[in-house]
Amino acid sequence: MKSFTFEIDGKTHTGRAVLSNGTVWAHVDGQTFVYESPEKRSIRRAGKSMGNTSPDEIRAPMPGKIVKINVMMNSKVEAHDVIVVMEAMKMEYTLKAQAPGRVSRIGCVIGDQVSLGQLLVKLET
Repeated sequence: MKSFTFEIDGKTHTGRAVLSNGTVWAHVDGQTFVYESPEKRSIRRAGKSMGNTSPDEIRAPMPGKIVKINVMMNSKVEAHDVIVVMEAMKMEYTLKAQAPGRVSRIGCVIGDQVSLGQLLVKLET
């Protein structure tokens, strides 16, 4: 992870960035930015999507480390329940259920380093 500082209109900004599998992840002023080359975006569009494409899957929105899992197999969850907490770029991100359901698969354990798009929890909605 690299730290950087830059100035825009006389205001100094500080951030952190990491390059992972050809994707740049940058965190500046409380926001996360992602840059993929046009070639990589084309390849990803042709393959499977890396984001949360359905309410019954919770996938890693970026590479990071799993720090907390709030569910067990067969747990019932409600929409907006925090399911997984991950750390990426020295920030914690809470991943929530999009719909009510029951946990049918847990694809990670605390301490796992996960990649972009990795399935973390599957729900039966």
